[in-house]
Amino acid sequence: MNSPNFNWDAAAFFERLTGSNRFARDNAYRFTRVSSLEGFHGALGIMNSTTAFVAVSDTSDGAVDIENTPHTRRVKTVFLAKRHTADDMKARERSMDNMRELFRQFMSVLILEKTKLEENNIFIDPRISFTEIGRYFFTGCACAFFQIAIDTYSDLSYNPDEWLTLEPTR
Repeated sequence: MNSPNFNWDAAAFFERLTGSNRFARDNAYRFTRVSSLEGFHGALGIMNSTTAFVAVSDTSDGAVDIENTPHTRRVKTVFLAKRHTADDMKARERSMDNMRELFRQFMSVLILEKTKLEENNIFIDPRISFTEIGRYFFTGCACAFFQIAIDTYSDLSYNPDEWLTLEPTR
């Protein structure tokens, strides 16, 4: 069973950041939710009504570690996109620089969020990589993503009341 404290809503967190960040507002970033990389690619269709967006996947990869202190890890993906003039590599690099700056500003708040979450036994992996997606992923649009891994304690105590007939092997 997952800890009842395992309820950090990454999408709501980044929606709040996107809406309240001056740099995001000044650069016309809009927030949206997607499901996976395919959903992100589909969301790029809104680029005719905006020049940039932050998209958080509503799905996550996960794993359970059963050694030492059992915990559950969930990995959330945050995508960034910034439109630029097609086939203009200097404009693409400016868009990438823009997204790098937004990432930096988001991380400055995530440090504060990390401390708050740790008070509730939710732990953010301190290593967060920023990955730039190749230039041919979507013509005229620079794209990148980062992933945040969240760990929380998992109670893996055997409870016979959860089972109909299973007896543990001794």
